[in-house]
Amino acid sequence: MEYSLFCHHFYALSVSPVKKKLGLLFIMLLLWVYMLYSCVGYCATMPPGLVVDNNNNIRAKETDFLGKYAEAESGRPDLMMSKLLPRPQSSWTDVESDYDEPSVRRAPRDFSKDEGDVDRAEEWDDGRRVSSLSSFSNGSGNKKLPQAIIIGVKKGGTRALLEFLRVHPDIRAVGAEPHFFDRNYDNGLDWYRDLMPKTLEGQITMEKTPSYFVTREAPARIYALSRDTKLIVVVRDPVTRAISDYTQTLSKKPDIPTFESLTFKNRTTGLIDTSWSAIQIGIYAKHLDNWLQFFPMSQILFVSGERLISDPAGELGRVQDFLGLKRIITDKHFYFNQTKGFPCLKKAEGSSKPHCLGKTKGRTHPNIDPEVVQRLRDFYRPFNMKFYQMTGHNFGWD
Repeated sequence: MEYSLFCHHFYALSVSPVKKKLGLLFIMLLLWVYMLYSCVGYCATMPPGLVVDNNNNIRAKETDFLGKYAEAESGRPDLMMSKLLPRPQSSWTDVESDYDEPSVRRAPRDFSKDEGDVDRAEEWDDGRRVSSLSSFSNGSGNKKLPQAIIIGVKKGGTRALLEFLRVHPDIRAVGAEPHFFDRNYDNGLDWYRDLMPKTLEGQITMEKTPSYFVTREAPARIYALSRDTKLIVVVRDPVTRAISDYTQTLSKKPDIPTFESLTFKNRTTGLIDTSWSAIQIGIYAKHLDNWLQFFPMSQILFVSGERLISDPAGELGRVQDFLGLKRIITDKHFYFNQTKGFPCLKKAEGSSKPHCLGKTKGRTHPNIDPEVVQRLRDFYRPFNMKFYQMTGHNFGWD
């Protein structure tokens, strides 16, 4: 009888609904702790080869490139290295000075060229700061080397294009100009990668440095990094671009000579001074020829600076197609600001308010002698014709 009573109480206790729930919760807690422990253990024991492999892959690409280059030069390592190592700047290649875009600095004393990089504090009218890392960098994801680079041209509309592209959810771009392939190459790939924003799987990392297009060493260096890099060049009527370039410099150095005096070596003969960087940059065909030694035309997209103003959605559509992305940026993202004379974003990245590019964009150009403008158009015409043939596109500058 006592045994039977004990069994009865034990059975009642074991099937109690409260006890059942507590038991299930205890089992679930044990499973959760086990899964957490397993995850932490896996992450802690993951081999560091994943990071090393990424670096090794990059080095392998560089080694493969150097090896092929050495074979092409028939055992002439001096010729091979002369293509990749920095050279003394000649008057022709030193055309990237006086940029007014945000620029990454290695140290305060390293880039004291002039005031060209001063206008970096406020890129938007409401004071939204341009950072070398996007606001996404504190979240999840990994820092990757860029798969696409805006390589030029200065005063062509590169800042507008980059800010428009940053609206796309699958594009992450560094705000400041890294200048890795021209000024900071000796800092190494780890330094360059660390500047990039974090990205998730399927997102594209981008950067822009317009001086790459006119830097002789840049094509070989980017090719050594990745021969699959997609390149974007924003081009603009070279005469208008030269005047805009001069206007930018004039805003910082009011005592510089007149545009006319800088344009000509001899005003009487009409000989154009091609040593002046404002003139050099606009000879697009010459610079493009350097890039075609390393990259096929299919990997280079040319964006019209004029159409970027008149039809931003159309040009952005071409860029999105080129990058293999869905056309998300459309007409609904833009409105035209009559005061500035430029399209603006209805909502910029990280903001719910309309934004236009800052006061350093859209400066009023000085009046230039029409005869000087015509001389410049005559000078650029044959170069433009060659550029049209190379790209297969008539930009209508003549």
